[in-house]
Amino acid sequence: MEKQKLQQLLADMSLKEKVDQMLQLSGAFYLGDENQVLTGPARDMGLQKEDLEMAGSILGAAGAKTLMRLQDDYMKKQPHHIPMLFMMDVIHGMKTIFPMPLAQGATFHPELSKECAHAAAKEASVMGLHVTFSPMVDLVRDARWGRVMESTGEDPYLNSCFAKAMVEGFQGENPGEKGRVASCVKHFAGYGGAQAGRDYNTVELSEHTFREFYLPAYQAGIDAGAELVMTSFNTINGIPASTNKWLMRDVLRGEMGFDGVLISDFSAILETVAHRSSADECEAAVKALEAGVDIDMMTSVYSANLCRLVEEGKVQESLIDEAVGRILELKNKLGLFENPYKDADPEKENEVILCEEHRALARKTAAESFVLLKNDGILPLDLNKKIAFVGPYTENQEIKSSWSFTGDAKDCVTVKSAAREVFHPERTSYHNGCPVIGRDVELIGFTGTEEHKISEKELRIMEEEALTLAKEADLVVMPLGEHYLQSGEASSRAMLDIPEIQMELFRKVCRVNPNVVVVLFSGRPLDLREISAKARAILEVWFPGTEGGHAIVDVLTGKSNPSGKLPMSFPYCVGQVPVHYNEYSTGRPNLPGMKEKFRSKYLDIPNAPLYPFGYGLSYTDFEISPVRLDQNQMDQEGTITARVTVKNIGNCSGTEVVQLYLRDNYSSVVRPVKELKGFKRVTLLPGEEKEAVFVISEEMLRFYREDGSYGSEKGTFRVMIGNSSTVTDGAEFELV
Repeated sequence: MEKQKLQQLLADMSLKEKVDQMLQLSGAFYLGDENQVLTGPARDMGLQKEDLEMAGSILGAAGAKTLMRLQDDYMKKQPHHIPMLFMMDVIHGMKTIFPMPLAQGATFHPELSKECAHAAAKEASVMGLHVTFSPMVDLVRDARWGRVMESTGEDPYLNSCFAKAMVEGFQGENPGEKGRVASCVKHFAGYGGAQAGRDYNTVELSEHTFREFYLPAYQAGIDAGAELVMTSFNTINGIPASTNKWLMRDVLRGEMGFDGVLISDFSAILETVAHRSSADECEAAVKALEAGVDIDMMTSVYSANLCRLVEEGKVQESLIDEAVGRILELKNKLGLFENPYKDADPEKENEVILCEEHRALARKTAAESFVLLKNDGILPLDLNKKIAFVGPYTENQEIKSSWSFTGDAKDCVTVKSAAREVFHPERTSYHNGCPVIGRDVELIGFTGTEEHKISEKELRIMEEEALTLAKEADLVVMPLGEHYLQSGEASSRAMLDIPEIQMELFRKVCRVNPNVVVVLFSGRPLDLREISAKARAILEVWFPGTEGGHAIVDVLTGKSNPSGKLPMSFPYCVGQVPVHYNEYSTGRPNLPGMKEKFRSKYLDIPNAPLYPFGYGLSYTDFEISPVRLDQNQMDQEGTITARVTVKNIGNCSGTEVVQLYLRDNYSSVVRPVKELKGFKRVTLLPGEEKEAVFVISEEMLRFYREDGSYGSEKGTFRVMIGNSSTVTDGAEFELV
């Protein structure tokens, strides 16, 4: 639709019609009995029948036939036949589930995530969806927070690379194109900084830290063209994000240049009343509208109040026109006025979802996401040996994460089913050994899980059978880890351990067979001290998704050589968190070899994490040469080229992720001890060597200076290039 016609449409709409365009409701309101909805959930929310009939968007419903029917019903009742927007949390796959986002961060391969997002968009769009609430680009440093699994990690640069790639993967050049969906960057802003790692908690950040570390990934998503941004639940500067005019008007729309649709998170506007920063729903509606929030997700704050507030002169109708104009513009970009179904196609649905191409991509991505944390030579596995698979993830299909509810566990390939395709049946045995969780673990709302139904006698028998198999084997592969519901939204944990029932099995297996390989499933970094001390190898596989079993077997057998690197530090213990590599310099650093007490350190644990950011082993070994710079000085317009030679000195081909870190030796404000500013994946045959080349520009040296401005400062800088954030060797140059 031409812009002029869009403006005419807006001018012709009634106030009530416009306000309801700003309302988003759950698909559950439309998929059941209308009378029950009106007398139940709708009544409880203060919604009228007209609101249900004219709400501008819904979330949480999918399926081509279903959404085409809903669109038909809606447009018949809508006075101007405006199409409805269909949105859903397609976080890391629609039906083909790819590795969870933190795992994708471990690939250090944004282009691969771009492919995954495109595949997810194709499946989502053919099922009738128009918008995905992804990517989540929140910076995460505290593993207690369950939603770290949705982020790509603790580093602003890495997160920015993935934010850009995912937005481009979902949207392409134009979200209205076939096989594309509009992308919503979330959660704006600072949601990952929740105090004590407790979900929905207060965020307390200095503006300097907020801008320096937390905002860059949002900016990258916006610069990539994201059509929507979602508000966060938390406060910034003491004001909830959804009613924070400075944050949304000045920073998001003003400084960052976002001109798309701003949608609240689920009931976030109403929750400002619980924050006690809005006196009631009316005040919350005024504040959110003035902050520029266009869509109220799943409350009646806008729909029940804005018309009256306009009539009373308490809000300007022009603000509503501004919001509705952006909503209509999004619908227009998606081509919904010409084709309200967009790509929904019941016949093509079965061709696209879970197709072989997408499964192959899921398998490849999962294998690249795995991080080899420890290996004393036991991996890759010798298939001539007698091997026992013992652990609750041996046959478990729930390997797709708690934020992949659009997928089906039944479609996931288990470790056992994949192993049986490769391992000799007479030399390989399989046993769960125990359930994923014991009765000491409470999953809120899920206390009726299968684990809780197993009797003590059955548990003893399971364990005895597993230990017998472990004792008879040459080596034991133990698929262990968190329950998938122990990470994700509303899944904060004070202790970062593996369920005790699994640890007991692990200890007993180690006593009867010391040759143990742990395959670790988790949605977050965990406390692995005991496992690291006792297991001969540890392969972190996260929640790998639909093709997880195949990818795990590919890596265990050496068909794929692990190349993943940690996108988030694994703490020595929970007492360290939040822990991250790019910490600020301190006046009393605890440098290696120092014995003095009066240093920034713990008395009882080391400062360093057990496994640091950027760390990950391979089945081969790599040698990285000292850094070579083409010059030692650079002016504001110039560049410096840094080179290292990477050589495969092992016996098999492999991929090393070469990482460039910079340190500002002196500046007007305290800076991080080092910052990731580039990375390259280098694949080498045995004995082969290649140069990894990085171009350093003045832009890479910028930061928020003492006066609040953003830019670089003259002085000396250190360049460090290595295979993890622990690298210290490097070279220096001067910015003049």
